[in-house]
Amino acid sequence: MAAVKVTSANYDAEVASSQVPVLIDFWATWCGPCRMMTPVVEEIADEAEGKYKVCSVNIDEEPELSVKFGVTAIPTFVAVKNGEVAGRTVGVSEKEELLSLLA
Repeated sequence: MAAVKVTSANYDAEVASSQVPVLIDFWATWCGPCRMMTPVVEEIADEAEGKYKVCSVNIDEEPELSVKFGVTAIPTFVAVKNGEVAGRTVGVSEKEELLSLLA
């Protein structure tokens, strides 16, 4: 399963109301480290199997979501559980670190 593109319009349905933990990837097309993380994010999304959901937010297209989550550097990964922020990490990260945010 591919990462779900999140916008202000679908945020509530995809993230806030999710029954499973959500990993949000805040990124931009011009960001080299973000592009480096794409295969890792895609791999996590492919392995989700209903245990969690992976979403992506392009900060250039959705600046209000970046502000809502206090994103000041990218890539930023935010875990949301039951509509609340449960953890975050900034920068290039190992797959295991991202998965630990969802645990």
